[in-house]
Amino acid sequence: MKRIYVSGAMIAALALAGCKQPQPPPTPVPPAPTATGYGDVPPATASANVAAGVAQRFHVDMDVPAQWWTLFHSEELNALVTEAIAKNPDIASAQAALRAARESYVAQRSSAYPNAQGSFGVTRQQSPTFYAPPLNSNAYVYGIHTLSLDVAYTPDVFGNLRYQTLAAKAGVDIQRYQTEATYLTLTSNVALTAIQLASIRDQLATTHKIIEIDRKLIDLAKAQRTYAQAAGLDVLSQEAALAAIEQTVPPLEKQLGQTRDQLARLLGRTPNDAPPAAFDLVALHLPEDLPLSLPSKLIVQRPDIAAATATLVQAGDQVGVAYTNRLPNFSINAQTATQALSLIGLFGPGSLLSVLTAQVAATFYDHGTLKHREAAAIAQYDEAAADYQGAVLSGFQNVADSMVALTKDADGLRAAASADAAATKSLRIVQYQLRYGSVSALAELNAEQTYQQAELAVVQAQAARFSDTVALFQALGGGWWNRAETTGS
Repeated sequence: MKRIYVSGAMIAALALAGCKQPQPPPTPVPPAPTATGYGDVPPATASANVAAGVAQRFHVDMDVPAQWWTLFHSEELNALVTEAIAKNPDIASAQAALRAARESYVAQRSSAYPNAQGSFGVTRQQSPTFYAPPLNSNAYVYGIHTLSLDVAYTPDVFGNLRYQTLAAKAGVDIQRYQTEATYLTLTSNVALTAIQLASIRDQLATTHKIIEIDRKLIDLAKAQRTYAQAAGLDVLSQEAALAAIEQTVPPLEKQLGQTRDQLARLLGRTPNDAPPAAFDLVALHLPEDLPLSLPSKLIVQRPDIAAATATLVQAGDQVGVAYTNRLPNFSINAQTATQALSLIGLFGPGSLLSVLTAQVAATFYDHGTLKHREAAAIAQYDEAAADYQGAVLSGFQNVADSMVALTKDADGLRAAASADAAATKSLRIVQYQLRYGSVSALAELNAEQTYQQAELAVVQAQAARFSDTVALFQALGGGWWNRAETTGS
């Protein structure tokens, strides 16, 4: 026997499905940035006649390469970055989160389609003996076989499912850009850590050389004192200077160890498996031509700004979800089942049962719950809009700060190189005069201290120029859009 039930709700659902879908309340759209530059940017930086002293030129029309770290021409650095990308757990975590977001989006998208479920069951029943037997066979114990197919469909009359799907899709974009941000942060940190490690090693090497020179000067001062050519104060002053220099070694060694541990972490290694430092600053090449993206391009290049944009889009979709939650929702369910006392009888005449149900549900009173949830969604959209504007401003600031650092640190290296050249020349003159007794050991001590500070200043200024260059590539977005395949794709 076949029975079909059609309710008035089904008729209402079909009628409303053809009506124009209302839209959620409009939300403000943040204005596009109007900046055209990053302040006063010189065409090139200053140069110095030392390693890493070349002038760097800025090119507005130059794109950021995907593997920007290769511009330093260091095979060791390239190997470190490659290993970090392959083994760092933060990259693996971000990629897994991206896969989860994609699967969630596909699952949400499937909600717009009908859902069909099938079932088969066997029920064994026994009727009380004081009742008449329910079957023509007069059997009190019998089995019922049931085979059913249930189809459920939710018509997206007001777009609730559509908004949920769009929000899930925006979630994929958010996670994709966050994955790119993780990739950019990792590669930048590897380069910066490697540069810092090389700088510390060079500073330690320079310091040990100066300590060795000072020890020889102490021996010289003691010998001169024996022949009354130097006062005891000269010896004490030299020993104090040596002690002051030696005090700088433990902090540098501590920094060296901690930096090496940090590099091991970035590479996905344990501290006891930290890579040996295989290069120094002299082995690095300072890129001479640097890109400078326009602000209009920066907002799509930086993954943090792109993620903020996707978050804003998702927040707008959530406003749509909250608004349509206040409207009626519809559902259509169809069930076809067949029952029989045996498997063969499931497909016999008179065993079929069909039911078609349409339902409409609406909230008439909830003490303002759905209304306030919509207001909360609008407030969250406003929050996302403010966060987007903040991300844009921070991005512009990062680029501007990098430009200032590149310019001023180049000036600093030029000044440090000039001071180092003067200190070197002065030290040679004083050492020559000391050899012939024209000056005391104290004069050489002062010249040696000046030379020490000049050498260390040059090393620090060189490291600053390399670090500033890395910071610029990071501020510009790292060129992820130029890779053949983006991270996690």
